[in-house]
Amino acid sequence: MTANEMEIELKEPLIPVEEYLAAGIHIGTQQKSKDMKKFIYRVRGDGLYIIDIRETDERIKTVAKFLSQFNPSNILVVTSRQYGQYPAKKFADAIGGIAKTARFIPGSLTNQNLNGYLEPEVVFITDPIGDAQVVKEAVQSGIPVVGLCDTNNMTQFMDLVIPTNNKGRKALSMIYFLLTREILRIRGVTTSLTQEDFEIDL
Repeated sequence: MTANEMEIELKEPLIPVEEYLAAGIHIGTQQKSKDMKKFIYRVRGDGLYIIDIRETDERIKTVAKFLSQFNPSNILVVTSRQYGQYPAKKFADAIGGIAKTARFIPGSLTNQNLNGYLEPEVVFITDPIGDAQVVKEAVQSGIPVVGLCDTNNMTQFMDLVIPTNNKGRKALSMIYFLLTREILRIRGVTTSLTQEDFEIDL
């Protein structure tokens, strides 16, 4: 799919439309939740739902502004997704947050007696399904949850959503790179990091 086929123009996009498309950020699943309906551009002939990257671009900017309000050390980045772990950790390291990748230990946000208990001010997740335990604990603890949501995700426990392919390796590295760059820009920090720095070698 080309930018012309999508017939869209972005207002001052973070990157050109073609780069979003090359990373596959717009490729959703064959399921559509009622919560994500508003972020869907169209359905493809093969049944895949296509995410409107205008929404993705705007939401990255909104989430970057939101996360910039917090002390970086109080931002917890969580992912159980295999392809999300490397870019999520890179993102947390670059902005000064905390990363918990792979398995999230139940009770980490709710059991003060647990070794490794955390009290973040905000939680960032890669997938509401895979990261359901941390979402549940954050909601119980009154901690805002921000995250990446695909076309099949439910968003009722999310405070802010970035609509994106949250399963693809290139899509995840691109999203985490753009968020990093935008947060650092808001802080007045220039970075030499590139999308490739967020991409795990296969």
